[in-house]
Amino acid sequence: MCQQSGCQYACEGQYNLCYTLSMKTAISLPDELFRMAEAAARKLKVSRSELYATAISEFLERRRTKNITERLNKVYSKEALGLEPALHSAQIKSLVKEDW
Repeated sequence: MCQQSGCQYACEGQYNLCYTLSMKTAISLPDELFRMAEAAARKLKVSRSELYATAISEFLERRRTKNITERLNKVYSKEALGLEPALHSAQIKSLVKEDW
């Protein structure tokens, strides 16, 4: 058990391990956004920290997914994008037959 914070992890010989397991940070929000977040946390019955952590996690996941989608769209677009004409034609034909 860590002597500094009383956490359950053995932190001996490791600088601030227990402190950094859950990082604290200060952010500035417009008043209205803060009020909306407070109301949402109460309604969802979660802490403010949990609400913010969830929001950031979902935001980052959407960005990651969006980047993947954009790259796939480039690969499967109807524009040649430097592919050999025969390969591009075969690619387009295979997409037309797909049942989405």
